[in-house]
Amino acid sequence: MIMDFGFIKQVFPLYVHAAILTLKIGILGIILAIAVGLLCTLILHKKIPVLRQLVSIYIELSRNTPLLIQLFFIYYGLPKLGIRIDAFICGVIGLAFLGGSYMCEAFRSGIETIDKIQEESALSLGLSHNQALFYILLPQAISISTPAFVANIIFLLKETSVFSAISLMDLMFTAKDLIGIYYKTVESLALLVFFYLIILLPVSILGSYVERKVRYAGFGS
Repeated sequence: MIMDFGFIKQVFPLYVHAAILTLKIGILGIILAIAVGLLCTLILHKKIPVLRQLVSIYIELSRNTPLLIQLFFIYYGLPKLGIRIDAFICGVIGLAFLGGSYMCEAFRSGIETIDKIQEESALSLGLSHNQALFYILLPQAISISTPAFVANIIFLLKETSVFSAISLMDLMFTAKDLIGIYYKTVESLALLVFFYLIILLPVSILGSYVERKVRYAGFGS
């Protein structure tokens, strides 16, 4: 089958615009997911009553429901309750809601890997619980959980492919739209793969580089 490069050249700007939108949602959603994950980790670590139970429920709900269902609830369900959210904001919230639970598990597993004696030693030296957490435990936890952290970022960026379900002109929506109009399936899908590769490959390479730089000698080779 011969590729129609004239068609590819014609629709290329549409994919550029869609890729920028996809990146905007992805970056904002991931930043919020990191913030939510860190907050949930602190609540679980400090074992704050009530909030701890709420965080556990949130993690189970988020991790055991598809992002598509979460988006449908936010975009189509909430308006029934009088709450209307823009599709772009809906995408960011959905990604943060899903990603927050995964980031929390990554941070939490990192903290749990650290020997309890390190926190006890910090307290015996006069540090407060908060100082021990932020200066001793969290830096090591972030270092340990870097592989999971990077994997979560790549996972969330790939999950942006479902945003077409709420009529966002992302990469997947653009590809499906062009296939439906021009029946150029091979060209449209080739551009879709190309742009996702451009987005994800640098993240993967940078993540591997950061992982090697921040890894402590005692936590793997």
